[in-house]
Amino acid sequence: MSKLKEILSKKIEDHRPRTTRLVKEFGKVKIDEVTIDQCIGGARDIRSLVTDISYLDPQEGIRFRGKTIPETFAALPKANGSKYPTVEAFWFFLLTGDVPTQKQVDDVAAEWKTRQVVPTYVFDAIRALPRDSHPMVMLSVALLTLQKDSKFAAFYGSGKFNKMTAWESVYEDASDIVARIPVIAAFIYNLKFRGDKQIAIDPKLDMGANFAHMIGQKEEYKDVARMYFILHSDHESGNVSAHATHLVHSALSDPYYAYSAGINGLAGPLHGLANQEVLDWTMQFQEKYCKGVEPTKELVTKALWDTLNAGQVIPGYGHAVLRKTDPRYMSQREFCLNTPGLKDDPLFKLVSMIFEVAPGVLTEHGKTKNPWPNVDAQSGVIQWYYGLKEWDFYTVLFGVGRALGCMANITWDRGLGYAIERPKSVTTAMLEKWAAEGGRKLS
Repeated sequence: MSKLKEILSKKIEDHRPRTTRLVKEFGKVKIDEVTIDQCIGGARDIRSLVTDISYLDPQEGIRFRGKTIPETFAALPKANGSKYPTVEAFWFFLLTGDVPTQKQVDDVAAEWKTRQVVPTYVFDAIRALPRDSHPMVMLSVALLTLQKDSKFAAFYGSGKFNKMTAWESVYEDASDIVARIPVIAAFIYNLKFRGDKQIAIDPKLDMGANFAHMIGQKEEYKDVARMYFILHSDHESGNVSAHATHLVHSALSDPYYAYSAGINGLAGPLHGLANQEVLDWTMQFQEKYCKGVEPTKELVTKALWDTLNAGQVIPGYGHAVLRKTDPRYMSQREFCLNTPGLKDDPLFKLVSMIFEVAPGVLTEHGKTKNPWPNVDAQSGVIQWYYGLKEWDFYTVLFGVGRALGCMANITWDRGLGYAIERPKSVTTAMLEKWAAEGGRKLS
C-alpha cells in the first residue's frame, strides 16, 4: 500500500463515526427549505450534497480543504524552479486535507510514474474514431476504453465485495485516471492538431511539466499547466461535471463510467465549453471595435453598451454562486501581469480593459446579480498566447484538471459509504396545487 493510501485509510476511518452519528442522532434536523422556483430551476442552492474537498463561498470564492487559492498556492511544496505547486502535491492535499512534505510529494510522483503508462488499445480506440470527432468525445471514449481494467469493477464482481473497503479499489482507479488523463489529453491534441506527432513521456518531469513537454510547449507553459489544472480541479459537488460523476458512481458504477459521464457534462456550453465561447466573443469584439487600436475605457464602455442594448450578454461575466470576481480569474490575471510579453499582449489588454469597465456597465444595466468575471473570462487568452489556438481542446484541459476533484470526491464517497442518489420528483399539477394553497402541507 502506498504511503498516501495509508494516510487516506486512517483519515477515512476517523471520519466515518462523524457521518454515522449525524445520520443516527440528527437525521431529522432540517437544514433547508425548497421553493417552487428551486424545484423548477435546476435545484439551485438546495443544500443536499456533502463534500469536504472544496466549498464555494459567494463572497470568498472557492476554498480547497479550507484554504483559499492564494493560501493553497502558498502552502504547498513547489515544483523545482517554480513558484507554483506540482499537481502531485495538490492531489495529496485534496485527498487528505494535509499539506504534504516534499517527501510525500515525491512518493506520489513516483507512484504516478508507475500508473501513467496508457495501454496501446486506448490509443487504438481513439484513432478508430473519425478524425473530426470533438476532442471531448475522444477523451470520454478513452476513459470508457480503460474501464475493462477497473479494479473497483473487478472487486465488486469477485463475490468478496465489502462496502467498508470498497474505497480502496476506487482509490486505485482514481489514481490511475488522474495519472493517465494528461497523457491521453496530450495524445488527443497531437493527433488532431499536430499531425499525429507524438512525444514520449519524460519520466523526470512532474505531471504539469510533462503535459507541457508532450504537446511540444515552451518552458513557461509548465507553470500554465500546473496552475490551470489546480484552478479547474474542483468547485463543490453541485456543478454538472462533479455532480454527474458523483451521481453515476453512487450506483456503484466504477470511476471510469462515472468520470466519462462527468466529462460528457463538462462538454456542455453552459459548463466547461464556455471558455472557448468567451474567447470567440472577445476576439470578435476586438475585430469589430478595436480595429488595431489600443482599447480605451471610453471605447470599451460604448462597445459593451452596444452589446447589451442589442440584447446580447457579455460572456464570462456572472456566476451561479459567486457574488464577486472569481478568484480563479484573479489568479490567472496575476500570472498574465507577471509574465513578460503576455502582459503586453493586445488580447490580454482588451480583457483587462473589459474587466475594468464591465462590472460598472453591468451594474448600471441592472439585469445581473453578479457583474464580475468568472474563470472563463481569462483562461482562453492564456492558451491562445502560448499557441494553443484550437478552441475545441480547451475543455479537454478543463477535464484534466477536473479529474482531480471528481476522483478525490468519489474516493471519499465510497470511504463514507454514501447512498445511491435518488431525489423525489413531483408533478406540475402538484406544484400548482401547493402554490394555490400557499405551500405543501406536511403530514
